[in-house]
Amino acid sequence: MVENQSLKSATDNQTVTITNQQSNQQILKDIASNLISSLSGGMFSLAMGLMLLHDTHSPLSFGLETAVVPIIGILFLIPVGNIVDQYHHKMILISSLAIRLLGLILFALTFPLFSGLSEFIPVTCFVVIAAISTNFNTTAYSASVHELVNTQKIKTLSSLTQAASSLSTILSPALGVALYAMIGFEAFIIVEIIATSCALLILFSMHFHYQTAATTTKQPHHQTLASQLASFKAGLQYIQQRSLIRDVILMAIMVNFLFTAINIGVPYVITNQLHAGNGPIGYIETGFSVGLFIGSLLMSLIPNEKYFALRVLPPIIILGLCMTFLGLLLAIVHQPFQLSLAGSLIMLVAGLTNAVMNISFSIRLQTTVPTHILGRVSSTLNTSVTAIMPIGALIYTALFQSQLNGALIIATSGIIMFAYVLGFLKLILNDIKIDDRFNTGQPNGH
Repeated sequence: MVENQSLKSATDNQTVTITNQQSNQQILKDIASNLISSLSGGMFSLAMGLMLLHDTHSPLSFGLETAVVPIIGILFLIPVGNIVDQYHHKMILISSLAIRLLGLILFALTFPLFSGLSEFIPVTCFVVIAAISTNFNTTAYSASVHELVNTQKIKTLSSLTQAASSLSTILSPALGVALYAMIGFEAFIIVEIIATSCALLILFSMHFHYQTAATTTKQPHHQTLASQLASFKAGLQYIQQRSLIRDVILMAIMVNFLFTAINIGVPYVITNQLHAGNGPIGYIETGFSVGLFIGSLLMSLIPNEKYFALRVLPPIIILGLCMTFLGLLLAIVHQPFQLSLAGSLIMLVAGLTNAVMNISFSIRLQTTVPTHILGRVSSTLNTSVTAIMPIGALIYTALFQSQLNGALIIATSGIIMFAYVLGFLKLILNDIKIDDRFNTGQPNGH
């Protein structure tokens, strides 16, 4: 059954006024918590991969999370969205972070009991727990923006939070390797426990301004399997009625699938086919992260009220062109320095446009989707666009290991992405015109 208020503006139920000062305080706390979690989590993930590679010599050492996270997303798609829309978001966030902390403590206690290939047992168990926690955290934070800041501060919150994550991506590899070399992996677990505890304390100090209507509806009650499925179906029906969300999901699934060619192919082509060493790989990946960081900062300064189409469609077209140019670069240039310089510049542009596109669409969701269904919409969107990546990894791994030229595979994938997005161009433009009627929310505080 579709919920009666599913087509209302997200701000229709806004009954609590959040001042700009209160919003700014929440933004600072959210940035601090996100920076601590992202930086420590990235460092810990790298250290765990290095440890597994040293102890097991398995190629799965750095691919375990890539395989597990999308599977967890699919398995928990229905309960995550339903729970986020049913219970108070702060309680969900605290619970999920506390579960991650408990998982870390159990991991620290049990890991010394294993050695060699058996180390994959505790590591896999922790990765599953962490993936579940992250799934709930990401969805609950997306759905709680109206409880943290007023409407006019949503763009600042989303942009600066993304900037913090991007900065963590830039810093975590170097810091993670250095700290791992200094203290070893078992001590690294203690560092991650301390960092998670700090993030949890910051979360406790944050104030969630619950709406009057939401307070009466977000009460725990018994849920049968049928009601869970009906609630999830209501989210799907809402997405179906919002053609922009539906069509962007369809476009993003293909884009994410094709972009896997870069994640899988660039390291393989540079090391196995060009024999240019590991240096260019690091510079190219860093270029993308720096682009994300710059794009996030720019989005915090660019007015959000106008030109939504220009902030979504050109970036994704540019992304396809960047992928094509990177493939051609790998086909023509073989010198490590030239690869590093040109490749990092291409990926910087790709990261910048990717940040602009993702943040713009995220803000559109957070300001137009009703709070009572935002969790289900966010969970469905995130899972849909990431679930395709393991399939892409398998297909592109087979392609790159064949006799085909890896650089041309990347360039061809970029051309396909460019053509695919152009095919959606007219449809998305029409969707945006229709969807603008939902974009009427006004700031709820000053």
